[in-house]
Amino acid sequence: MQSKVTQLNNPSSCESSYEANTLPFSLGDLKTAIPAECFRPHTGKSLYYFFRDVLCISLLYVIALTWDSWFFMPIFWVMQGTMFWALFVVGHDCGHQSFSKHKWLNDLIGHLSHTPILVPYHGWRISHRTHHKNTGNIDDDESWYPVTESQYKTMPLIQKLGRYYLFLLAYPVYLFKRSPNKSGSHFLPSSPLFKPSEKWDVITSTTLWTLMIALLGFLTYEWGWMWLLKYYVGPYIVFIIWLDLVTFLHHTEPDIPWYRGKDWYFLKGALSTVDRDYGFINHIHHNIGTHVAHHIFLNIPHYNLQQATEAIKPVLGDYFRKSEEPILRALWRSCTSCHFVPDTGRKVYYTSPRQVDLS
Repeated sequence: MQSKVTQLNNPSSCESSYEANTLPFSLGDLKTAIPAECFRPHTGKSLYYFFRDVLCISLLYVIALTWDSWFFMPIFWVMQGTMFWALFVVGHDCGHQSFSKHKWLNDLIGHLSHTPILVPYHGWRISHRTHHKNTGNIDDDESWYPVTESQYKTMPLIQKLGRYYLFLLAYPVYLFKRSPNKSGSHFLPSSPLFKPSEKWDVITSTTLWTLMIALLGFLTYEWGWMWLLKYYVGPYIVFIIWLDLVTFLHHTEPDIPWYRGKDWYFLKGALSTVDRDYGFINHIHHNIGTHVAHHIFLNIPHYNLQQATEAIKPVLGDYFRKSEEPILRALWRSCTSCHFVPDTGRKVYYTSPRQVDLS
């Protein structure tokens, strides 16, 4: 089944263009096409989105505590987990320093956005930086990169179950153990994820994360395990499903190329992602599905990404990807057809055991 992706429906249709080691446009060409104001964060607007999310989360807790009904809980979990995800996206801007021009404010709001949802802000910020610097690079990308065919053959069953069937619950495991064939914790300064100069940033985030765990433990001691399940664990699970779903679909598509060695460079790798339409959720989670422009210029605030995207589309031409496929259908197709890439080749695409004889 072909991917319903506008501009590029089949990788072979633009194969000759991609075979060239350089693109027909530069980073400078794209930056020139974008209005200068798109790159300027507006502190007031950024704070508005932060406080809007906090207000929505607070109101949902008031409603849930007032009704205290198991019939309402599943609805509350979906709504609150979605708002946790929206708050994460605000912290995501902070991590990219696109929330404001002030690093202290970015880091403050980043901690306030991420710590309550059990994300170590600096630990995640640094590993996410690595992902952006190496997007589309099979060897050096940090998240949702493909394994090779030989790695797939030797992958333990439990790891296959986690990566290909339970991947929408993978984020907590990633924080503690990183991705396949890589090691390191987002909580330890000694992790290979971090430089020695980042030690105290990591310690700060880990300390705040630990204090949040302690707070949840105290509240559980006071009000019981059922309170924890109803008012925190339920929304938290929905949040990590959103996080894994969106990040998986940003980078997992049969016609997205992955590169090795000298055939990769930043701009080419940054284009190995796809914009997606989440319907009415787009505004709630701050248009994070507008992802191509974000990977090219990560310092653009989320509220300027749509304008920036429209500006660069004429320059990108066939290199711009936007999927019009319904999200659940795209999820099913990608998770059943995107298992590994060939062991060799400078530019490769995802395939699956159905398409390759693994005997």
